[in-house]
Amino acid sequence: MNNSAGARLESLDVFRGATVAAMILVNNPGSWSHIYGPLRHADWHGWTPTDFIFPFFLYIVGVAITLSQRDGAPRAELYSKIARRTLILFGLGLFLNGFPFFELSTLRIMGVLQRIALCYFCAAILHRETGWRGQAFCAGALLLGYWAAMALIPVPELGAGSLDKGKNLAAYFDSLFLDGHMWSVTKTWDPEGLLSTVPAVATTLMGVLTGHWLAAPAGPGRKVSGLLGAGIAGLCLGAAWGCLFPINKNLWTSSYAIFMGGWAALFLAALYWAMELRGWRFGTAPFVAFGRNAIAVYVLSGVLAKTLTVIKPWEVAGKAIAVKQIIYENAFASWLGPINGSLGYALAFLTLLYGLMWLLHRRKIYLKI
Repeated sequence: MNNSAGARLESLDVFRGATVAAMILVNNPGSWSHIYGPLRHADWHGWTPTDFIFPFFLYIVGVAITLSQRDGAPRAELYSKIARRTLILFGLGLFLNGFPFFELSTLRIMGVLQRIALCYFCAAILHRETGWRGQAFCAGALLLGYWAAMALIPVPELGAGSLDKGKNLAAYFDSLFLDGHMWSVTKTWDPEGLLSTVPAVATTLMGVLTGHWLAAPAGPGRKVSGLLGAGIAGLCLGAAWGCLFPINKNLWTSSYAIFMGGWAALFLAALYWAMELRGWRFGTAPFVAFGRNAIAVYVLSGVLAKTLTVIKPWEVAGKAIAVKQIIYENAFASWLGPINGSLGYALAFLTLLYGLMWLLHRRKIYLKI
């Protein structure tokens, strides 16, 4: 999404590119049985570096909304673009969930792109219809309302306040509206479920508010200081709130949203300082290539990963072996060992995609929605 003035914020492109690259890396190990701890999500309460990725992307979506929506654009034109982008994102998510067999009876309805679509829609509408104060109020109301709902609304046979895995209000909500169409790994609840999307909208609004700050007439140094202050405040508030409402990515708890929003502000502050204030560009080219085609490379990575898993051209002891397993075991694990080989496969997968994105970037081909 382009800046309304025609210029791009390169630090935001790099932030987006690094985030989507990390997303692809953690989603594509050679073996799910052999992964370094920091490259896994926290099992339930708590966090790992991998838990930074999704909220960072939503935060970046929010920043881009503010920097890209033209002031004074006709309402009908803007709303048409918002609706089109939302439907395309949601449709791409459904496509990835169904590919390659498209079993509609069990098709997962929600997912990463679907959550991005819903958060983008809500945040973009709020950006159009309210000012920064209204957006801040909405973000706070969503976080406090979600906390109150999770703590106070009773769930049949569980009562109120349960935050156990699969036994909480968010899971119950999923069972009512997504029954039979949830993530195949969990089956009874969805980590990108409907109710937990509410605080994820607040994460996106944090990005919208950041965009207002970056678009303000303040100097670059002051903008960096503001981002640092907001980031530290987010970390402190999120950690404190976590004592009452634990930091949890699967539930997207309010404390998680604030805590990760703080980290996102600090990362963006560092990149803004290095690139916009100091003019440093060394080593950023791969992330720019990823960042300018972020959705395209994410979709491509999902299609390629599933293709390598479902194609099983050989049999060993009567068992069909997927192309991915053959590559992992023979090209990586055979000499690096299981866990380093798993990481090596993921890095090679990412490098292949970078090569494709580099070709597109070199030819200035950007696949937008």
